[in-house]
Amino acid sequence: MWTSRPKFRQGRRRWLTTVPLAIAGAAFAAPFVVAASVVALDLVKQRGRRERAAPRPGTFHSGVEESELSIYTDGAAVYDDMIDAINSARHSVLMEAFIWKNDEVGQRFVDTFNAAAGRGVDTYLIYDGFANMLVPRSFYRQLSEQIHVYRLPVVGRKFWKGPLRYTGVNHSKILVVDDAIGFVGGYNIGSLYARQWRDTHLRGIGPGLWGLRQSITRLWNEAHEPGEQIPWIPPHSWKPELNVAANLPIQLVYPIRHMYLMAFEKARDRIWLTTPYFIPDQQILEALVAAAERGVDVRVMVPRDSNHVLGDWVSRGFFGELLEAGVSILRYTSSMMHAKTATVDGQWSTVGTANIDRLSLTFNYETNVEIIDPKFAAELEKVFRSDAEHCEQLSSAWHDRHPMVRVAEAALVPLRPWL
Repeated sequence: MWTSRPKFRQGRRRWLTTVPLAIAGAAFAAPFVVAASVVALDLVKQRGRRERAAPRPGTFHSGVEESELSIYTDGAAVYDDMIDAINSARHSVLMEAFIWKNDEVGQRFVDTFNAAAGRGVDTYLIYDGFANMLVPRSFYRQLSEQIHVYRLPVVGRKFWKGPLRYTGVNHSKILVVDDAIGFVGGYNIGSLYARQWRDTHLRGIGPGLWGLRQSITRLWNEAHEPGEQIPWIPPHSWKPELNVAANLPIQLVYPIRHMYLMAFEKARDRIWLTTPYFIPDQQILEALVAAAERGVDVRVMVPRDSNHVLGDWVSRGFFGELLEAGVSILRYTSSMMHAKTATVDGQWSTVGTANIDRLSLTFNYETNVEIIDPKFAAELEKVFRSDAEHCEQLSSAWHDRHPMVRVAEAALVPLRPWL
């Protein structure tokens, strides 16, 4: 009897240690198990799924700050005009790209850049190493030796000097020709994006988009010695109607998040937001909820099914709170919606590369154009209305979805800071 008591105590201590560890381990593993299950289920569902051509609302035009602006919703149209701009270049071409596919569209850009460099145009190209890991290096080796090329490395940067500064991927998509024509928006380079994705890109002709050039220049010059750097040029003016906000992790600069927060907090009448991945941080979420609660018409458009199913599931975890606050959730059903745009009160607008998620707003290299002009906002609202015709709007029935779906959404909450 006396000898069994220490064994009992030892067993109890072991139980008190093991059970909490088991519970903690299960809690830690749950998000990853659910994430793996969601991805696996989506792979099964994709079998036999046919991709459809994306709707194309058209091209819309406006003018701001002595610059002509065009809003593109058709990949083929924006690629044609980008190629035409490069073909017309006289002294400089600067491009910053995220995904650059080795298909017919990607090859077309390679050939056009080579032709420009061949006639003496200074050509600088930046593309992301992580996003193009599956593209053979031989594809990029086709670029002329006369072209200055920087592949933002996946590894090999000075991570030990500052993880936040040296880990962002280059998610910007910018083209600047002769310091007079600039393109920016959601379109990556590839035939898939031209035909099957609904995206939005902006072109500016004139002096107003100096900041696009500066966005590319700062990233290039941080990685190169003085003799290899792109020279600085002065801006045309200090006018506030048109501004370029560019995240630059290497300098710990993240102005796009602040830009969105200020616009949402100023809203009196309406906020119309389009984003492919909606995983806001707490402050962005609170700004949208607060706007809706004070009577602002807040509409958030997302794809019903994006190319990142895990992001879709994490995003759905926010819908209940938004619906309760009076936010309208529009899910685009016709294709993958990849546009990153917003308008506020018919006055303020943005078009760019940043998603409403943690990676874009606090991690990646991103570039958005901010425009304060009612005529431009009216054109961007035309695009939103056209896209809304292809959406389903969530109703209060969303709260009645299956309990297991809610459990899965709750299990994925810990992944929000990483997406």
